[in-house]
Amino acid sequence: MIELDDVTVYYPKAEEPAVSGVHLSLYPGEFVCVLGPSGAGKSTLIRTINALQPVTEGQVLIQGKNLQQMPEADKRKWRSRAGMIFQHFHLIPRLTVQQNVLTGLFGKRRSFANAVGFFNESEKQKVRRVLEEVGLLDMAQRRVEALSGGQKQRVGIARALMQEPEVFLGDEPVASLDPGTARSVFGILKDVHDKQHLMSLINVHDVALARSFATRVIGLAGGEVIYDGPPDQLDNGNLERIYGKSIHT
Repeated sequence: MIELDDVTVYYPKAEEPAVSGVHLSLYPGEFVCVLGPSGAGKSTLIRTINALQPVTEGQVLIQGKNLQQMPEADKRKWRSRAGMIFQHFHLIPRLTVQQNVLTGLFGKRRSFANAVGFFNESEKQKVRRVLEEVGLLDMAQRRVEALSGGQKQRVGIARALMQEPEVFLGDEPVASLDPGTARSVFGILKDVHDKQHLMSLINVHDVALARSFATRVIGLAGGEVIYDGPPDQLDNGNLERIYGKSIHT
């Protein structure tokens, strides 16, 4: 379980907090979508849970342990258990799909093996399994620079799966994709989540996607939690509270 206990985050020189007084508990099996306008604190929330952004006040608890007080080595271990999926893919364009997916192992292997690019046969078999899971097995030897945006994001999901994560964290993973491709990629994310019984927290700008796939929706505005509940109760009134205006979905 992940708990945020009265978490407030200020960036240096900022007069207003990016996240303010957030109380949340996240559980295995939940597929949580985070909605909110630009600047609402969605990315900060993800970065705070992934130990990339320090907390100014309050605490983040991972299985009851204060993330801020963990030694740096334990923070790295936590990050290796949290599969991160980015909006802009963060792939290496001139490497193949298989090579990019193998980089998901870097946090779990000795630095020398990483440096020389040595991967054993069981690791290569694991790559083939996760590529099959995201529908890219036939593209394993293709360079990433030749892929479409949706295919690149599937590579990103496969790379995260190589970590054998307990948690999926997604920072607007489909924001740069067209609506049809975004729904397809989101469907893959949800399928993987369900098969592996993960805990997932995904920032998303598309209300329709949240309503279709989430088991729980969190709405942020001005760094505060405005809504926390099931997607079928996310009515126009709640959306206006989150976005400060009428939203047509």
